[in-house]
Amino acid sequence: MKKIVLLMIFVANIWAGDITPSDVYSEVMRIKKEVNYLLDYYHIEYDEKAMERESAVKVNLKPRDVWQKSYEIMIKINILRSIYDLPSISPVNMAPVLNLNPDLVWEQTQRVLTELRIFEYRNFIPTKTFKVKKYENKTPLDVFNGFSYISVAMDKLNRSSFTPSYVFAQNMRVYDDLSLIISRLGIEDNTIPAKINPKATPNDTFKTGMKILEKIKQLQILAGISFVDFSSISKGKATPSDVFSITQMIIAELQTLKAYLKINSITIAAKEYDSKTPVEVDQLMSWNLRKLNLVGNIVDVSRGE
Repeated sequence: MKKIVLLMIFVANIWAGDITPSDVYSEVMRIKKEVNYLLDYYHIEYDEKAMERESAVKVNLKPRDVWQKSYEIMIKINILRSIYDLPSISPVNMAPVLNLNPDLVWEQTQRVLTELRIFEYRNFIPTKTFKVKKYENKTPLDVFNGFSYISVAMDKLNRSSFTPSYVFAQNMRVYDDLSLIISRLGIEDNTIPAKINPKATPNDTFKTGMKILEKIKQLQILAGISFVDFSSISKGKATPSDVFSITQMIIAELQTLKAYLKINSITIAAKEYDSKTPVEVDQLMSWNLRKLNLVGNIVDVSRGE
């Protein structure tokens, strides 16, 4: 019996290792069909091609960033649940790793599909089975852009996007991760909240978020960690949803620093906040930048502790 169990585990590991970005992309396309079906069911107008163009980015992203985008979709599913008086379900999070594999992103696609099917069942919506073709030569960027379309489509389904309160909650997750990193490095955190900018807009916060990503990249380079160059991402007029997305990329990239430093703590789940403003979000993002700027190098820290 023991040998059979070990064989099953071995076979499962083989299949997990065989999952490619193309396999994940197929599942993302299945989710896309599912969300489009819900838009049609609720008679919500949408322009699929326009949404694809508007949501696409051109950055050499890693699977970790794709995984975090799927987390964003799970939060939007929670918003959808709340609209229809269903209780919220805390999205799954995971321990930090240096290199996240496509199979973990595939797992997320199955969670998203399951949650959408549960929503349909609870609201007496007839379910449909969607077939998708097999794709080849897809990259993490293709998968990310597929998720980006789904995220925009969820906004239409929810008839709203992220509010500043949602963005503030995610920035608090960044704050907690940075606090763990600073503590691990033995750095005294003498930072104080940044001065409030009463005229701050999501554009200002977005730019600060980009500075945080650049600082993380510098630390990754010093530590020999595979990095992402986000510099080509720019917004003429950023929205709270854009700031939310940048915050998710920050969380994804911080996981590599935590993994390098052997910080096995999972990023805390977001708390609920009410009536937060763009000004408060901007102040917190600026404070996070101050905290990160305390870190000059992570290489000299003993990793054997």
